Amino acid sequence: MRALLSVYDKDGIVDLARGLHELGWDLVSSGGTARALADAGLPVVSVEEVTGSPEMLGHRVVTLHPKIHGGILADRDVPEHRADLERHGIEPIDLVVVNLYPFASDPSVELIDIGGPTMVRAAAKNHAHVGVVVDPADYQVVLQELRRDGSLSAATRRRLATKAFERTSAYDAAIVEWLAGAAGGRGAQDAAEPRDAAGAATTAGAVPAAGAVPAAGAAADDLLPPRIDVALERVGDELRYGENPHQRAARYRVAGTHGWWDDVVQHAGMALSYLNLYDADAAWTMVHDLATWSGGPAAVIVKHANPCGVALADDLATAYQRAYECDERSAFGGIVALSEPVDAATAQRMVAAAQADVVIAPGYADGVVDALRARRKNTRVLQAPPPQPERRHLRQIGGGFLVQDAHRFDAGRDQWRVVTKAVPTEAQWRDAELAWRVCGHVKSNAIVLVRGLQAVGIGAGQQNRVEAGEIAAKKAAGRAAGGACASDAFYPFPDGVEAAADAGVAVVVQPGGSVRDDAVIAAADERGIAMVFTGERHFLH
Repeated sequence: MRALLSVYDKDGIVDLARGLHELGWDLVSSGGTARALADAGLPVVSVEEVTGSPEMLGHRVVTLHPKIHGGILADRDVPEHRADLERHGIEPIDLVVVNLYPFASDPSVELIDIGGPTMVRAAAKNHAHVGVVVDPADYQVVLQELRRDGSLSAATRRRLATKAFERTSAYDAAIVEWLAGAAGGRGAQDAAEPRDAAGAATTAGAVPAAGAVPAAGAAADDLLPPRIDVALERVGDELRYGENPHQRAARYRVAGTHGWWDDVVQHAGMALSYLNLYDADAAWTMVHDLATWSGGPAAVIVKHANPCGVALADDLATAYQRAYECDERSAFGGIVALSEPVDAATAQRMVAAAQADVVIAPGYADGVVDALRARRKNTRVLQAPPPQPERRHLRQIGGGFLVQDAHRFDAGRDQWRVVTKAVPTEAQWRDAELAWRVCGHVKSNAIVLVRGLQAVGIGAGQQNRVEAGEIAAKKAAGRAAGGACASDAFYPFPDGVEAAADAGVAVVVQPGGSVRDDAVIAAADERGIAMVFTGERHFLH
């Protein structure tokens, strides 16, 4: 029996090769894999010895040869195939162990693997006779079966072939995405750049930020091409449960990529559920948005994907306390997201407040995790890196997906327009900006009331804007006086502005654009409040 081993990730490959050798298998290998096996004292035949041809074109051509692919693809049940093998002096290959260049981690032309996927697909096609292993996690499983049974079962070969085609499909999808520029990479332009001996680009170039609008001349299909290939791979075990305990759930990521959730560390608490991840994702994205915008500490409390507490302050403990005070009842069982490492003062405030299902922060001071664990045994305490912005947003519907730009704020304060006689003070401007920023993270219809950089009332997810405003005002309970009101879409009638004025706000910020804007502006002037048009709607469903 003969195995071909050619891997980029050499984790565990020596142990696998040693196990195969002990079972009497011959080992064929190339490049760095061959050197690793030889250095471990294992007898290995190089691919060059098999093919009679040297590596060429800077390692672009190594295994692309009939003596390799004939050995992999030959159907041993077909007499003509066996005759071809004998005629051309080709020995069959019974096991192919390959993992691919890590294209997704650092996309470039030189990391587009050719020989690896070709061998993988060949072995997977011929899985009736050949085993193919693309995942180091399968090394010991394969060895155990070979030791026990002397060969791989048809079911195992089929399972391994399925995984192999999944891997090459995801690999190709990542290349397509990159070449189209849809992942924020430089795509096909990269191929034209001068390269050094290692294949790295030798000219610097700016990579557009995620969420950036394509520049003039960019391909029209950059964001919405005729075809989008999405391959997902499961990460870890099943979650505790889905939206409800009778639903199963798991986390998946785009195959071959590494997202920020992959680096989250859980320090304490119960296993995570579907909604824990969904809500924590919303909270973590929002707190980073606010901290980046404000430049200071931010605290967010999310319940059912909507914020129920938001505040900015000079220190984290105060920001948390003020976020919690926005809506103490809703904060129970919520997700607390903090923009800075949690210090002892913040932890003290948290253990004195309502139970949180999840706390997510960039870090924890010494002793803080133990304090949280002692007082809040069920709270999941997560440490996370910054979230990664997405450029494209997909949402599943029956039989397909809706695709759009990822949410972003385009129109800043310098593009806003005061449309009333009254003009906001600087403090009111800051409250209006925060209210508007929060509004973009609240399910529509949304009304947000802010006073002193603290959200004091949030009305979310209502079928009409008036009731969203009533809910926000009721929660504010008079605390919005002199502050700001933000509406995620225009006010179609004056009644919404009148309700905001009744709540005591000094400024209303909204997109504008209603056919009744004049009546709405007149209502604001009549009540003596300022109104600002942003020219940008922020529905969130």
